[in-house]
Amino acid sequence: MTGPGDGGEREFRHGMVVGKFYPPHAGHHALIEAAAARCAAVTVVVAPSRRESIPLDDRVAWLREAHAATPWVRVVGRYDDHPVDYADPVVWDAHCAVFREAVGPEPVDAVFSSEAYGAELARRFDAVPVCVDSDRRGVPVSGTAVRADPVGHWRWLRPPVRAWFVRRVVVVGAESTGTTTMAAALAAHYRTAWVPEYGRELTARKLAELRSRRPEATVFDVAWGRDDFVEVVRAQQAAEDAAARTSGPLLFCDTDARATAVWEERYLGSASPAVRAAARRPAPYLLTDHESVPFDDDGLRDGEHLRAWMTGRFRSELADGGVPVVELRGPHPQRLATATAACDALLAAGWSLADPQLPLPDGHLAS
Repeated sequence: MTGPGDGGEREFRHGMVVGKFYPPHAGHHALIEAAAARCAAVTVVVAPSRRESIPLDDRVAWLREAHAATPWVRVVGRYDDHPVDYADPVVWDAHCAVFREAVGPEPVDAVFSSEAYGAELARRFDAVPVCVDSDRRGVPVSGTAVRADPVGHWRWLRPPVRAWFVRRVVVVGAESTGTTTMAAALAAHYRTAWVPEYGRELTARKLAELRSRRPEATVFDVAWGRDDFVEVVRAQQAAEDAAARTSGPLLFCDTDARATAVWEERYLGSASPAVRAAARRPAPYLLTDHESVPFDDDGLRDGEHLRAWMTGRFRSELADGGVPVVELRGPHPQRLATATAACDALLAAGWSLADPQLPLPDGHLAS
């Protein structure tokens, strides 16, 4: 194991931190940082049960990212499907076997914990128990609290954890039906981020390049190929994923891969398997209807005559996708009210994460 880079002596050779990290939050990071400050090496054991909703590999990756600046902190993950019963020594033995296998052969001489079980865990490893912020005064948060109300505890979550919880709301619609206006307005309303349409950026770039050779060219002269739509999807999703790390609980996206498939069909007659395979499942879709929205010819649009067809294609494309679709009609204030009502309902529904508590052999949950 690699020791601290400052060259100073540490109180302990090898510290251990054990938890479910369901999900990792600021309290966990403070605990790990406390161990890193006092140990030459630290092993963090992420030990969830398989019934939990957040994948083990994600939790390990998030913790490694958060503590990359302390390379003497090692994060390992193991599934631990044994029930929790602090009164049963056999159950304790089963858990400790998982932890010992994860830690490896090097002895542990300190166990860092914010939980009451820390003392017994340390005893079983013949190590010193180190209690850190057990009353949660330093960092008033817990995994239980985050799972119950991610929005209320958003500030305690690091960027990759936020990105996992973010509900992505995708706005789609035919040309000049207000998708960009709506995405920006919703982001302003909820004080969060939104992702512009990359396809529009690519159109502008293609037209500029064409005009450098043919000054009289218009958007009707721009040519599209299969690779262009794959690029749109790749760039759009990369921008979306980056925005999700700094977003609030809702992230508004102006188009996505399923919408790109409709545009590809419009220009090339069909959608390619590569574009369709990239489709994700947002929380809801917001579909902007073309009725009552004047066409604004800004020089990058060429489909006024196809708006009704495209609205119909979006409607049918999204109908069988298994994702709720909310259609936005009428003037902008009416559309915004419909959209915010849908988003408010989405937030009110909360996040449904599996209970981490495993049943005891008699079918009851441990207290």
